Amino acid sequence: MPAAAPRRPYPAQVTAKQTFPWGPAAATGIGSMPGTDVREAVRTVTGSLEALPYLPELPARGPGADMTGRTAGLLAELYVRLEPSGWRIGDRPGADTRRARAWLREDLDALEEFTQGHRGALKVSAVGPWTLAAAVERRNGEAMLGDPGACRDLAASLAEGLRAHLAEVRRRVPGARVVLQLDEPSLTAVLTGRVPTASGYRTHRAVDRAVVEGTLRELVAVAGPDPVVVHSCAPGVPFGLLRRAQVTGISFDAALLTPGEDEALGEAVEGGTALFAGVVPASGDDPAVLSDPAGSVSGVRSLWRRLGLSPELLAKSVVVTPACGLAGASPAYARAALASCVRAATSLADNPE
Repeated sequence: MPAAAPRRPYPAQVTAKQTFPWGPAAATGIGSMPGTDVREAVRTVTGSLEALPYLPELPARGPGADMTGRTAGLLAELYVRLEPSGWRIGDRPGADTRRARAWLREDLDALEEFTQGHRGALKVSAVGPWTLAAAVERRNGEAMLGDPGACRDLAASLAEGLRAHLAEVRRRVPGARVVLQLDEPSLTAVLTGRVPTASGYRTHRAVDRAVVEGTLRELVAVAGPDPVVVHSCAPGVPFGLLRRAQVTGISFDAALLTPGEDEALGEAVEGGTALFAGVVPASGDDPAVLSDPAGSVSGVRSLWRRLGLSPELLAKSVVVTPACGLAGASPAYARAALASCVRAATSLADNPE
């Protein structure tokens, strides 16, 4: 994280706002894991992450196990099928929808098995409404993003599907405080008009920020009193918009931050928003590159000093994560990356300055 000019310290009353169900010095993953064995993936996640385990995705199993396919399978009264160009709305539930739902049932079975007696935070993820609108096609092959009415229908279907999904997770793991993560890697492109059309020669018009914010706020409300985190590993995360949408936390790749985002980050923390800082490299084959967990969060400490925030807030406000999903890593590296996140989070608590 590059240096920036010092800022005036934030008010001391920030301290009272920092209470999250995962507790201080927490670490978690983003979503995807390598391989095709969901029981092994869930075993790794739950064994590595005590404060904030999560339901992993295994895209290597094939279509429907990826984040878009899994979320498309959650939709209520909207169905998708896989075309050469990607996921497309269909008229009825076909083999692709059934496969996605079958993968998810298998995933939830494994989660239930390895979280017996679990009490505390447990994270599940789904693609957010705007990235989903950019990824799923209408019947004419164009993204749903190009039709405001289609976007509204998609968001409503997603909300209903997520409501049922969260209820199912709570039923299977009754001691859990479920944390919903909405994956929005295309959010910045949606806001800036950079999502390409099917031809690739044009881009879809930028969506009004108020519309984006309002839709996200409606999805946040689906979780009720439970926390919602929005994740984006793209540059230019709209921290202010997400804070106004009332998310509990914002997850990002810390290496992509710029000094110009300091103000928005400080305001987010001041307002009680948790920061999920992606500081551990998400891919690799050699776990030895993860030998300095404390060093991986040095940029987070520098950011805290620039913002003038109290060191005692650091471990309470920051959750340490990989920079993105771990599907591209080797299994050994993925295990080591999660362990490195845990050690890095502990170092923030032990040595916040």
